[in-house]
Amino acid sequence: MAGDAQDNVWPLPKFYFAVEIPPLGETAFQEVSGLDVEAQVIEYRHGNSKEFSTIKMPGIKKYGNVTLKKGIFSGDNKFWKWFEGIKMNLIKREDVTIKLLDESGKPTMVWSLKNAWPTKITGTDMKSDGNEVAVETLEIAHEGLTIANGKE
Repeated sequence: MAGDAQDNVWPLPKFYFAVEIPPLGETAFQEVSGLDVEAQVIEYRHGNSKEFSTIKMPGIKKYGNVTLKKGIFSGDNKFWKWFEGIKMNLIKREDVTIKLLDESGKPTMVWSLKNAWPTKITGTDMKSDGNEVAVETLEIAHEGLTIANGKE
């Protein structure tokens, strides 16, 4: 029984997405990972507590670095130019948007990274007997992650 009522039952596929980094524009990536946040745990025990254990309270939020992978193209040095802008705590931080798209190309989920900057670039590995595509990796640090349902 296909139809609109059943379409909301299935999870979204994850292979159609778009990434926008202001100095680089909308860039095609092969993979995005690291969209996570955690609240650090603070353990505490009252001095007059009759329990022989601690209570756990939420602490500071911690955001993991986001890793982006893409194929290497001739003359494409956008990652390196952004990375070269790092000079003793003077980097232009950018807000990065990652959109999970539906079959018509409209965003269904949107992850926004606040004050992102490149922290690591890894070039491709090379093998004389390999036949894979050359892929480079960009790791970006950020100061906040928000998630919203897509609206466009």
